[in-house]
Amino acid sequence: MSFGLNVVLVEPEIPQNTGSIGRLCLATGSTLHLVEPLGFEITDAHLRRAGLDYWEHLSVLRYPSVEAFLASIPKDAPMVFLSKKVERTLFEHRFVPGTYLIFGKETKGLPEWILDRYKNESFRLPIYDERVRSLNLSQVVAVSVYEAVRQLSL
Repeated sequence: MSFGLNVVLVEPEIPQNTGSIGRLCLATGSTLHLVEPLGFEITDAHLRRAGLDYWEHLSVLRYPSVEAFLASIPKDAPMVFLSKKVERTLFEHRFVPGTYLIFGKETKGLPEWILDRYKNESFRLPIYDERVRSLNLSQVVAVSVYEAVRQLSL
């Protein structure tokens, strides 16, 4: 079963997060989109060393910039931007097949200009304890993808 979901990592910095997210994409039939610059190299040697033996089966697309990525997708493509800097929670959103779930880099999140431009498409995962500044990127992606899968399976 495929829901046609697209997971977009904008300038990911931590290879282990990207590897974990790649595994999640393969498990859910999602396409992984990587927006450069990456904070690491994706080479056969690096992938083997990290134990990412499934990578060759994964659908991965790369883009030289966020602008190039945005220009490449269909005009009316459903998009969801995830950021801790916005008010609405992801659980207020209704997913449709083919949605692009877009995540920022681990240390800075998505650029402000994206959050300004796509206010109506921006959501966050709630954090209920103010001592927690943020969640790990791979956790946010997993919760978001499986929320989409849950909704689309109903």
